[in-house]
Amino acid sequence: MTPLLVAAGALVGAPVRLLATRLAARRGGDPALGTLAVNVAGSAVLGVLLGLGDAPAAVVALVGTGFCGTLTTFSAFGADVVRLVAERAVGRALGYAGANVVLGLGAAAAGCALAG
Repeated sequence: MTPLLVAAGALVGAPVRLLATRLAARRGGDPALGTLAVNVAGSAVLGVLLGLGDAPAAVVALVGTGFCGTLTTFSAFGADVVRLVAERAVGRALGYAGANVVLGLGAAAAGCALAG
């Protein structure tokens, strides 16, 4: 049952991530901003979920692993950093990497505190 819950959550998380990235690019911006937005949002959702402390395992599988796991993405984050470095925008790459870490951890901590 758990793999089906993870897959069901992923069916929602992955398209939302793709949509956010495409919306960021469509407005003439950097698609990395879409990745940053979903990484921060997913971290906040996961923080709330885990901050509840007594969430059923099925909900953690569906929302935490399935939805948040596919909404947030380390591979796209890594590819964005590599692309920025290749474009000789090392300062932007470092800022983007730092923003992902700081904002993501901050959002997870805030979500956890909010739920607790």
